[in-house]
Amino acid sequence: MDLILVNLIDGLVTGLLLFMLSAGLTLIFSMMGVLNFAHASFYMLGAYFAYQISLALGFWMGLLIAPLVVGVMGAGVERYGLRRVHQYGHVPELIFTFGLALLIEELVQFIWGKNQLPYAIPDALNFTAFAISGNSIPAYKIFMIFISISIFIGLLYVLTKTRVGMIIQAALSYPRTVEALGHNVPLIFMGVFGVGTALAGVAGVIAGPVPGSFPGMAFVPGSIVFVTIVIGGLGSLWGALIASLLIGWITTFAKSYNIEMENILTGLGISKPESLDDSIFRDFWSLTSPQIADILPYILMVLILIFRPAGLFGKRSS
Repeated sequence: MDLILVNLIDGLVTGLLLFMLSAGLTLIFSMMGVLNFAHASFYMLGAYFAYQISLALGFWMGLLIAPLVVGVMGAGVERYGLRRVHQYGHVPELIFTFGLALLIEELVQFIWGKNQLPYAIPDALNFTAFAISGNSIPAYKIFMIFISISIFIGLLYVLTKTRVGMIIQAALSYPRTVEALGHNVPLIFMGVFGVGTALAGVAGVIAGPVPGSFPGMAFVPGSIVFVTIVIGGLGSLWGALIASLLIGWITTFAKSYNIEMENILTGLGISKPESLDDSIFRDFWSLTSPQIADILPYILMVLILIFRPAGLFGKRSS
């Protein structure tokens, strides 16, 4: 039971960080139809900018300033890059964002080098909050949960309770109608793109000290973000949250419990063949859950696409 609680907390942290990345992307994808391959690169920039700012002003100022800088950069990318490319179709957009991701990675390596940065947890949060049967739960993980939940509540309030949120949701499905009512839809797109990249920057700031900040850190969450928005459904904030938590808990529990594929298949009533020496399924029967943990979200995505193409909470098909 204690191990279950520890895994629930670890999975919650992973899921909420993934939510901050996917929440902005699902709105961007729904409103503009842009599959932004560079989205995770803004996550990396958040970590690097926060590290640089923290050297002079400390961690807390880095947490405040870095996401704003990333958000402004994201808005600039939409205004002076994607908006010009958008008129030529989706393929040029894909090439543009893919090239942007490569460019950002090369610039990061050129400025900060290829080695991992000594971006550490601040002293004020570098202690054990509590322990569960000898398993220490760092205070920094509780801080990460608090920041992520606060952002979710803030986004939910803005999108559902404010006039700006209503306009954004209307522009999501009926951009021409919203523009006909006198609203500046391109400005809304730019704002949403900027906020989405700023959220990725926040995730980078608070995640940077945990796995470490290095040039390839954008590759780790890069593909899984797109899996999340497919599972959750385009345009759904709740969908992004639920899908992120599902992925966080599935991967965490799969890595923690060494469940053998043989036991799973036997439990389903499938008998093990007498001789597996020359069978192509020999390695399949010997698989364990930690070995397949990282591909489980992709299997879930395939199942969602088969049985519910719009996603768990999808509002409309893309």
